[in-house]
Amino acid sequence: MAHVTTSLTPDPITADDPVTHGGLGVSQGAALTLGAVLGTGVISLPGLAAQEAGPASLVAWLVLVLLSIPLATTFAALGARYPDGGGVATYARRAFGSRAATVTGWCFYFAIPLGAPAAAGFAGAYVADSLGGGRQTQLLTSGVLIGTVAIMNWYGIRISGRVQLVIAAALAALLMVATLVSLPHASTANLTPFAPHGWSAIAPAMALLIWAFAGWEVVTSLSSEYRNPARDITRATAIALVVMGVMYLGVAFATVAVLGDDSSNAPLSDLLVLGFGEPARAVTTVVAVLLSLGAMNAYFAGSARLGAALGRDGSLPGWFARGSTAGEVPRRSLAVVTAGSLLTLLGVALTGVAIERTMLLVTGAFALVYVVGTAAALRLLPRGTWVRRGAMVAFASSLLLLGLMGKNLLPQLVVGVAALIWMARDARRVEPPAPTPA
Repeated sequence: MAHVTTSLTPDPITADDPVTHGGLGVSQGAALTLGAVLGTGVISLPGLAAQEAGPASLVAWLVLVLLSIPLATTFAALGARYPDGGGVATYARRAFGSRAATVTGWCFYFAIPLGAPAAAGFAGAYVADSLGGGRQTQLLTSGVLIGTVAIMNWYGIRISGRVQLVIAAALAALLMVATLVSLPHASTANLTPFAPHGWSAIAPAMALLIWAFAGWEVVTSLSSEYRNPARDITRATAIALVVMGVMYLGVAFATVAVLGDDSSNAPLSDLLVLGFGEPARAVTTVVAVLLSLGAMNAYFAGSARLGAALGRDGSLPGWFARGSTAGEVPRRSLAVVTAGSLLTLLGVALTGVAIERTMLLVTGAFALVYVVGTAAALRLLPRGTWVRRGAMVAFASSLLLLGLMGKNLLPQLVVGVAALIWMARDARRVEPPAPTPA
């Protein structure tokens, strides 16, 4: 059957098509990637994991760092091979067709406005704890952070990328200092017994830590913004992997070896106090704000480009498509993400629910995107290559993660049905050609 092309559903680009790239460099790309992965959980998760499994929690951290390698390299290979603002939705379109792309794109795009207030609220809680004002201060801080990230991205990826580079450098310095100043207080006695709750406790500790390693998927939507995607994405990902591994393992080891059984839910704060005294506890608030800004900036930048690409390909109204070309600013899509985030924050304020609970509405979306993205990689990446073998490991890990989601997948079921209804409104769909290697 012949396909019909309309102006509202342009032909999906193929790997052989000429593609305009942006001006994102390796250092800025690495900073954006690191910001997406380094979530606010680094402040509390080392202590929670240590309470769950004792020193054996270090095994959980190491395993997840190692599992991040095939996941990160899979998305880096896809981004380098098929640079496009649609990210995982583009890979799904190439591998499985328009319906899969639309469902995947919608699930991820509409999850960001629901999750952004939770990310901002974490930092808001630290600000409220330092300045007082309770929930009102937390909500106000969250609104300011959402507005700040929107303004950063309104002026383009070059501006937000430069700001992200400063944030990443400051975070690396603060986390490294916290680790180094506390190490003189380390004791080998805190490492024994190594598995006080049994070796089986490593599994629940890993489940607790999984979301400290999410974020590799969002930067695929920034792939076309690199000056040289085939070269720079791989380098940026490698830098982010190394820095993330050193940071996470360093803070986790210091938490166990220095704090031992005295570890609290805010171990980073405790480590800074050991090195500099009680006044240093306020620095944790700065770290929390920077972590939230970094993560939100990467997700806003990626999701804004995803929305524009979905509009370009007919998976959203054509109104969204403005700014879908690399180097342009997708302000319409960004405005929708920002407005949705502020509306979610308003709903939280009016209903009185804990702001962190909105994260439960989006966890299933991230798991689904990982499964679809790694499954697409198995079809798109060349057979017999090491990166495809890594994609097989990443796909198996993503399936396991998806199985843990349970009822958290219900919001994605609703969004998926809505996406299919949108697709059914117009039977004239352009299916992508067979994937062609770049």
